[in-house]
Amino acid sequence: MSIWKPTRSWLVPRAKGLALFLAVLGPGIITSNVDNDAGGLATYSLAGAEYGYSLIWTLVPIAILLFVVQEMAMRMGVVTGKGLSDLIRERFGVRVTFYLMGALVFLNLTNTWAEFAGIAASMSIFGVSKYISVPAAAMLVWLMVVKGSYKRVEKMFLVACLVYVSYIIAGVIVKPQWSEVLRGTLVPSLEWDVSALAMVVGLVGTTIAPWMQFYLQASVVEKGVKKTEYRMAYWDVVVGTVVVNVVAFFIIVACGATIFPAGIQIRDAADAAVALRPLAGEYASFLFAFGLLNASLFAASILPLSTSFTVSEAFGWEAGVNKKFAEAPGFYSLYTSIIGVGAAGVLWPHLPLFKVMYWSQVLNGIALPVVILLMLLLINDRRLMGDFVNNRLQNIIAVVVGALVSVATVAMIISSFSF
Repeated sequence: MSIWKPTRSWLVPRAKGLALFLAVLGPGIITSNVDNDAGGLATYSLAGAEYGYSLIWTLVPIAILLFVVQEMAMRMGVVTGKGLSDLIRERFGVRVTFYLMGALVFLNLTNTWAEFAGIAASMSIFGVSKYISVPAAAMLVWLMVVKGSYKRVEKMFLVACLVYVSYIIAGVIVKPQWSEVLRGTLVPSLEWDVSALAMVVGLVGTTIAPWMQFYLQASVVEKGVKKTEYRMAYWDVVVGTVVVNVVAFFIIVACGATIFPAGIQIRDAADAAVALRPLAGEYASFLFAFGLLNASLFAASILPLSTSFTVSEAFGWEAGVNKKFAEAPGFYSLYTSIIGVGAAGVLWPHLPLFKVMYWSQVLNGIALPVVILLMLLLINDRRLMGDFVNNRLQNIIAVVVGALVSVATVAMIISSFSF
């Protein structure tokens, strides 16, 4: 029976179901929310500041695409008990794995630079120099993972997810025209010019990234989620998908209600926080800046951790937050190196951070269709997945995601040479 046709076995008693859900809760919600990082917040802020409410509707198909890809990764982790990079090495060999890992390490390193840049920008709003905030943040995220257990680290990450409510509050505080917001959500509209298309591309690209699939699957394995707990892990992914898009919705609404009518030009989420001060008051501005700090710290922890999990699985190294440094030296050394290089890059005044971030997104767009293709080959293998293989609809949507991202990447490259 297709797993997309739940039977009465899904209707567990309420108390028992809640207990099971809370036990499995974590990987899906954490992975999705990390996607609201400094780059994601900048993209959503720009969408609202430049196009008002007119692009909110894109969040609906984006949520569907995100859920399908995330659910595939979660399902493979539950069924096989192995991480995605581990399965890729076993099925496609060391050479394919090596090149893919090289691309992912570069991607995650450049994105880690972006997260520490977000920390520096948010703290500068509060008058703290980046030469203080960035090293302090680097030490904090390093200690949190290296000195913690998986359960403790996961709880801290879940608490970080709750802080995103600051954007929801900010979106309400600015008192948007809810009838216009509803129209922008339900009625698709798009200006057919390069800038508008590039913005839609950015919204898709910032929501679905290659590292997310590796991290989610590795987290499911690390947590020890079993096949019997699949339905609860499924709802974990559902909740994560909904929450990340709700946060994106309110960011676009807040900027669309204030910055767009004022015609103010912004470059990132920190600019949005500053611009909100005279338009919506100190409280809204503070919430935006605080949300950026939380998101950047959160992602600065997850991205290096994702890289360490992925590379360690790919090459058969010991890995896991529950292990001590001496038990998994490769895992922790890589985690430490990425944090150190990421923080140092922001402190180096001559690093072309914007160019690095831009071309990392291009590489992100190139890598994601490859990752999705490998995932499709793996998840449709009955010898590996048994009755948990994809159905036709899942395969179609996954192919559509890969095609859209490929087209988006080409459009991004062309637009970069057009202006």
